[in-house]
Amino acid sequence: MNIVASLALLQLFLSAAATVSGNFSTETVQSAAPGDVVLLQCYTGGNLTPVWTTWMKDSHVIASDGELHVDSSAKDPRLTLELNGSLSISKVTSEDTGSFLCSSRLPDNRTINAHVLLQVTSGPYNVTTVIYPTVVLPNRTLVTEEGKSVSFKCSTRPSPSQQLNLTFSGASNNNTSLTFTPLPILEYTIENIQPSNQGVYTCSAVNTVSNRMVNNSTELLVYYIPSRRPDCMSMKAQNSSSVQLNCSWFGAYPTPQLRWGKDGDFQVTDSLVVSLNSSTLKDRQTLTCTARHELLKNGKERSCSVTLSLPFPAGEPMVSVLEGTNVTLSCREFTAVPAANTVWRKGQSQEPIVPGSKYVLSVEGPDLKLTIVNISMYDEVYYFCRSENALGVRELEVFLTVKASSSAYTGAVIGVFIAALITGCAFIVAKILYSRRHTICLGGGFMQAEDRGDVVDLVESDDEQIFQDAVPRLPPLTNGHHTTLVQIHRIPSSDDHEVIVETHPEPPEQKDEPIEEKTEESREEVEELVSF
Repeated sequence: MNIVASLALLQLFLSAAATVSGNFSTETVQSAAPGDVVLLQCYTGGNLTPVWTTWMKDSHVIASDGELHVDSSAKDPRLTLELNGSLSISKVTSEDTGSFLCSSRLPDNRTINAHVLLQVTSGPYNVTTVIYPTVVLPNRTLVTEEGKSVSFKCSTRPSPSQQLNLTFSGASNNNTSLTFTPLPILEYTIENIQPSNQGVYTCSAVNTVSNRMVNNSTELLVYYIPSRRPDCMSMKAQNSSSVQLNCSWFGAYPTPQLRWGKDGDFQVTDSLVVSLNSSTLKDRQTLTCTARHELLKNGKERSCSVTLSLPFPAGEPMVSVLEGTNVTLSCREFTAVPAANTVWRKGQSQEPIVPGSKYVLSVEGPDLKLTIVNISMYDEVYYFCRSENALGVRELEVFLTVKASSSAYTGAVIGVFIAALITGCAFIVAKILYSRRHTICLGGGFMQAEDRGDVVDLVESDDEQIFQDAVPRLPPLTNGHHTTLVQIHRIPSSDDHEVIVETHPEPPEQKDEPIEEKTEESREEVEELVSF
């Protein structure tokens, strides 16, 4: 009889549950992982203790403190009914997944119905991360080189409701998502990796049902070195007895190792300064700094060098200036290594020059200039441009010549005198040439007018006839020149008698004609013609 009553009550409960199954007071979804302890709540409206509570799953009463009894087949020692009507399940398994129905009677005779969906999911499990090509350091940190292509691969055991994520956390950003996938394997590639890509990469697997997450983080370092060589330079020391050398190689990661010379140990630094005693140094000596880095193989170290050099001041050794004016002496020195200290000094005793109204010092690049104001005869001394570094001292000697103001016109006077002399000589020569123009035109030359033996024929005729046959030929003179025949014509159209003189070179005399017979006769005829 009791069994029949129990079945009837169960049937009524199932019918009521079926009636209100679509309108429960509460509906919740609860997730758990295998092995967890789950608490399913039936009444959440207050602190009232229900009169009775019954839990069912798959149409079986699994827990009850009321009139319904738990089926013997559904009894489970892992299930516990709490005083507030909640159902506790310890060490849940995937078989516990399903819908749970709850009905509670409160002291005020209200009935509370609840529907709880329990999801028991496994995973995610261990996540593995592979980054290549890389080198593993002793502390398990990975190292790659700038400019390479780096690939990432995350994987986990397949599981439902699971997602893989890859995030990056660097110096300038934090937890930046790179990519994700619902697949059990995730792949990602960075082309031409840069120092900004250095940081921590985290591969995480998330169960989307239970929100359980498993992470695997790996630190990746990006090594790089600058393309340039180290920089070597010399610096001015506080005293001239030592030389300071600086070797720097910035922009390398990790910090490089530097060393001056061939002996000694390398030091981990990007800037190495050494001080050397000048007594151990000499002119034209070369000092080398060597840089070593993890990315450089043995024998491939990079280096720079410094060649020491004595100073060499250059400038004009002699300067002339007029009294009462200003003058600037210039000295240039840029070859000294290390840089030299250059000063101007005055006189054989090399007295230091104090800048003031008389002396003005200025620097223009490598030039050190000394301006002397209002030059006087007392300034006519030697000036020394003195350059000194740790290797030695060298000087440029400049002698200043001061000229009196009256001597300023000497050059002008000499120039005027020379110009006048040249002009006078040209005038005299022109006058002589003009006075001897007829002689020169007749072909006798400049100084040979008196040496010519000419015959002058004076002819008066209205018919412009030349009577050449009647004029005897003169014998050649003793100087060896030929005679010249001169013919004179009278032009009848003019009132004044105009005489035209023509000259003809006398042909060489004929040897068969005797010269003695006609000498007296020729002279008389010539005299007659000249008188006419």
